Amino acid sequence: MNHLSLKQIEAVVFDWAGTTVDFGCFAPVQAFVEVFKQYGVEPTMEEVREPMGMLKIDHIRTMLKMPRIHQCWVEKYGKEPGEEEAQQLFSIFEEKLLSILHLYADPKPGVVETVNALKEKGIRIGSTTGYTDKMMEIIIPIAREKGYEPECWFSPDSTGQKGRPYPYMIFRNMETLGIDDVRKVLKVGDTASDIKEGKHAGVWSAGVIVGSSEMGLTEEEYEVLSPEEKEAKCKETEEKFRKAGADIVFRTLEELKEALI
Repeated sequence: MNHLSLKQIEAVVFDWAGTTVDFGCFAPVQAFVEVFKQYGVEPTMEEVREPMGMLKIDHIRTMLKMPRIHQCWVEKYGKEPGEEEAQQLFSIFEEKLLSILHLYADPKPGVVETVNALKEKGIRIGSTTGYTDKMMEIIIPIAREKGYEPECWFSPDSTGQKGRPYPYMIFRNMETLGIDDVRKVLKVGDTASDIKEGKHAGVWSAGVIVGSSEMGLTEEEYEVLSPEEKEAKCKETEEKFRKAGADIVFRTLEELKEALI
């Protein structure tokens, strides 16, 4: 994919946590870790972040099937974790996440400026998320107050619980924004699930590196890295996006803005 083809983009569909708000995507990570620990199984950061971007109940189902977690569960409870256990975990997860989400709704650096510049150029702004409507109702007003508001947003609640990697939330955005061709849409996210959502929809699919869940660092942790360490981390994260099928990878949203404008 070359930058010339990006000039035909009429709509950008952004992800939320890790892409436009919540640098490093820490709200769900914290909640997932706490829930599993409550059940006596301590997940690693890699295990928690691997399914990131999915509908949250699907994320829990995926984690329960991971070999090490599955084995720990069976050793502890003497039986396989199934749908009943997934629903129990999700119920606690949802409660924990709803109680902390307001702390993780601030736009990432460069988001407001980038989105405003795209809007000025006439590019439409949509969004998709792995959060539920109830979770988004906490985030939307805070992000709006801080200057970030896409024209529309869709959660898996709007697509019969078919979240990423299904493409339907993107199609709902296209329908709402009146975009007639998938080649005029750019999906931007911070996880492999985001990239797959874009690929399955047939739109341009891009990853954004700094502040992403795939990188998994707080803003402070990232800023104290040496230039060499930053470079290595960015390359490592880019590889993950490329492996998932990304058409293009941006370091930051400012880079995205320059490519589109």
